[in-house]
Amino acid sequence: MSDETLSNLMHEDRRFAPPEDLAADANVTEDWYARAKEDRLAFWAEQAERLDWDTKWDEVLDWSDPPFAKWFVGGTLNASVNCVDRHVAAGKGDKVAFHWEGEPENDTRTITYAELKDEVCRAANALTELGVSAGDRVAIYMPMIPETAVAMLACARIGAPHTVVFGGFSADALASRIKDCEAHVVITADGGYRRGAPSALKPAVDEAVAKSGDVVKKVLVVKRTGQDVDWDDSRDLWWHDTVDKASSEHEPEAFDSEHPLYVMYTSGTTGKPKGILHTTGGYLTGSAYTHWAVFDLKPDTDVFWCTADVGWVTGHSYMVYGPLANGTTSVMYEGTPDSPHKGRWWEIIAKYGVTLFYTAPTAIRTFMKWGNDIPAQHDLSSLRLLGSVGEPINPEAYVWYRETIGGDRTPVVDTWWQTETGSIMISPLPGVTHGKPGSAMTPIPGVSADVVNDAGEPVPNGSGGFLVLTEPWPAMLRTLWGDDQRFKDTYWSRFKEQGFYFAGDGAKKDEDGDLWLLGRVDDVMNVSGHRLSTTEIESALVSHPKVAEAAVVGATDETTGQAVCAFVILRESAVEEADEVGEGADLVEELRRHVQKEIGAIAKPRQIMIVPELPKTRSGKIMRRLLKDVAERREVGDVTTLADSTVMDLISKNLSGGRSED
Repeated sequence: MSDETLSNLMHEDRRFAPPEDLAADANVTEDWYARAKEDRLAFWAEQAERLDWDTKWDEVLDWSDPPFAKWFVGGTLNASVNCVDRHVAAGKGDKVAFHWEGEPENDTRTITYAELKDEVCRAANALTELGVSAGDRVAIYMPMIPETAVAMLACARIGAPHTVVFGGFSADALASRIKDCEAHVVITADGGYRRGAPSALKPAVDEAVAKSGDVVKKVLVVKRTGQDVDWDDSRDLWWHDTVDKASSEHEPEAFDSEHPLYVMYTSGTTGKPKGILHTTGGYLTGSAYTHWAVFDLKPDTDVFWCTADVGWVTGHSYMVYGPLANGTTSVMYEGTPDSPHKGRWWEIIAKYGVTLFYTAPTAIRTFMKWGNDIPAQHDLSSLRLLGSVGEPINPEAYVWYRETIGGDRTPVVDTWWQTETGSIMISPLPGVTHGKPGSAMTPIPGVSADVVNDAGEPVPNGSGGFLVLTEPWPAMLRTLWGDDQRFKDTYWSRFKEQGFYFAGDGAKKDEDGDLWLLGRVDDVMNVSGHRLSTTEIESALVSHPKVAEAAVVGATDETTGQAVCAFVILRESAVEEADEVGEGADLVEELRRHVQKEIGAIAKPRQIMIVPELPKTRSGKIMRRLLKDVAERREVGDVTTLADSTVMDLISKNLSGGRSED
């Protein structure tokens, strides 16, 4: 992929200036960029001062053995103390840490920092009693309940690295992770609530433990749903019999800055899982700083809600560690956005006066599909800033989000980062940036990123290439658990000569030099010699008033090499435009010509299928690999990681519909 590979397809002229009142009192101002660039290490040392250190570091960064970084060398601290104890000691024990909403209505809990501290101490004592000590790994397989955050913080308190596995993953996926990091203790629940019904978790743990040989010694179980569960008296313990009876007094130990905090696995259920290792001091510095800077956090008055499940890194950095390190009041919600009704999220925002809201583009586009009248029924005037995370946000989804949810007054921070980066890397700053719909804009102060060609040379404005990070950063992954060579091969081999970290994503610099994320480089299509990004064609489709969501793949074509094939979900108000079997020939042609008008003939889809849903993982990522199987008329591959495996059956049945070629 050279500097010609990713064509600069779409142009965006809309700009949204920061609100005057926010800009006047912003945490981060324009001069921060220059200050960070002038002395990057001094800047990061300043950000590390946000934390309480038992021992101050001797050296900010040891980069003597790249790509293995050590940050704040010689410093010691405790992550749990930084997230809980220090706020209680500062007289803020009565401050709410979490407003928790269960999925069943009227199932709520409010947890103060003092209460959280007591619970974390009890859990730390209970884990110690179970034989867990510093360096031992603990697997957590839980619903979105307060005990999940308590378990994470208790592990951090005693120096036991946790690995949180998303509660929607299979027993096989859980087993592979347990075995890879040799977790002797698993913390789980009997189940959680999902779309109005109890969803069991303990049976998957039992199966995973059986498949893990003799690795797991104890399973600690929270009683959440009251479902019947199989029980092994020699291994299984109830949380309420174990944690609730433990002492709320616990003396924390300070750990080295580079002590492992957690391992998070990024692969699916097949192949050897890839365990991303994050350590304590650098990760906590990065998550606390970015949460404060990017969201312009005012911890005394803001109520923050990150909708991500704690099974993903977003839940780690912006539901647990970042917000708690900053003494924030957060919302935690157990269920789905449409249970028991499609306005549940907006109802929660109004109930708690949420001011800062952080969610994924796939959720935003779903709300677009459902229509404006649902959020209009709720008072969302408390919101002062909106965030987007997980994948590039289409410009039209950005504008809908700002106008419909933010009342056309709130900045939108479109953030780019990864499990591997640990914290936000590229984002607008709400008090500085004139927001540009669809663009992540520029690296935040302290972060160095660029877009380069095959040779590792920066591309000029208006060109595309590979997104790289050119300097180490505190929250970066340290290695892959137990596999240093794979760490080097995966992230550092592509631009080894330059010493760049390659993120795996394609990006472009627009005419202003602002960055646009274009998805994984694997998703780039080659159409008649032009390298096109699926992301921009999807954005063109979503800009049509009848379209809520779109996924584009490149399918083999004898004439052009690859052809653009699109799968489209309509807004509910436009569903009648298509007939029951998903053909809607007139609308399909209208959409094809819309793409031609927005981008050009080269991007005009060969085929558009109108579908009721798209194949997504449980984290909301679109599985384009499966759509490519459909477009190329192959047998559909493995669907085990999908949130709903029946989606592919619906799409395959509609294969003959929606085809239109010139």
